[in-house]
Amino acid sequence: MPGSALYQVRVDLTSFSTQCSCPSRKLPCKHSLGLLFLAAGSPGEFIEGEPPEWVNTWLKKRAATQKRQETLASKDEQSTTSNKKASQSKDKRQAKVQRGIEQLDLWLNDLMRNGLGSVESLPTTFWEQQAAQMVDAQASGLAARIRALEDIPNASKTWTAKLLAQLGKLALLTEAYQQLERANPDLQEEIRQLIGWTVKEPEVIERGTHITDDWLFLGQRQESLHQRGRSQRTWLWGTRTRRSSYILQFAFAGASYTEHYPLGFHQEAEIACWPGAFAQRALFIHRQSSVQPMQTTLPGVDSINAFLADVASQLTQQPWQERFLCILNQASPIYDEEKRSWYLGDQQGNALPLTPTDHWKMLAISGGYPVDFAGEWDGETLFPFGIMVDQHYHVL
Repeated sequence: MPGSALYQVRVDLTSFSTQCSCPSRKLPCKHSLGLLFLAAGSPGEFIEGEPPEWVNTWLKKRAATQKRQETLASKDEQSTTSNKKASQSKDKRQAKVQRGIEQLDLWLNDLMRNGLGSVESLPTTFWEQQAAQMVDAQASGLAARIRALEDIPNASKTWTAKLLAQLGKLALLTEAYQQLERANPDLQEEIRQLIGWTVKEPEVIERGTHITDDWLFLGQRQESLHQRGRSQRTWLWGTRTRRSSYILQFAFAGASYTEHYPLGFHQEAEIACWPGAFAQRALFIHRQSSVQPMQTTLPGVDSINAFLADVASQLTQQPWQERFLCILNQASPIYDEEKRSWYLGDQQGNALPLTPTDHWKMLAISGGYPVDFAGEWDGETLFPFGIMVDQHYHVL
């Protein structure tokens, strides 16, 4: 029109999308609406032909945008489907675990009603059958605890008391799971892991507590697992935080452990701990210095009573703990010739039993004098890791 600006008007009849080069803030603008009305009322006025470049450019941009939206919608749908499947899988597992725990409670009640003496002559398959049912219920943590029970009957004069204590812990764990919502979040994490839920390392790094400290590598203990497996705990002590942690590794079918740690050395490093009420299991995030030999006294307690009080405090936070790092200053190895047993004594005259093996090496290195001792307490005996003599840590 004379005196009027020329505007480029585009209309996509498949979706009635429009675009105009006019400055109107109202969409669609009057030019786009006019073109639509004209196309609807007088279609014969339009001649089909090749669209100009500015129309093609707009159509290509629209096609690319639509493709991106479809891709995002597809991803959202896939994510929704994946989350739905994960939620369904989680619900399904929780239902299986719940049924397994209900069955386990019945088994425990029957065991107590029949009396602990009734298991004295039972084959090991008695325990394995129940453990297998927990595996089927996806409660591998409970299965491991049941398998550990088979070694208790007839193993010592006090085996009934030991079995009763372990059965009590097992019953407490199943009851805690039934009352899971009443526990604080950290204890909930602990209970779920004890039942059999796993927390993978990326999740530990993301959600676990990170601690930077000067860590002492004090000792290792290896244990046999079901189906030809082995586990290894490497105990650490943070000199500034004054807390213990351990690195847990597994090996199967004769394979070696992935990592090797320098016992008797220390290193500045950052670790991340598995979520839990009394988080001790950890993994290394970043090692910030080279390893150096330990050349000072061990940062322990001066009496067995103080150590046992610390154990009791830990058990109030997490009552299913089985292993505790013991660092005792001014302790002496003692051999009881009459009982043919070894003990570790403190300066107050108290003593704890050592594992039932020879400990002459520790006695020889100490020269019979009090030394700083590090080891693992399992509630019954101490497993020696090493002793500090003349500012040198001797790994036992």
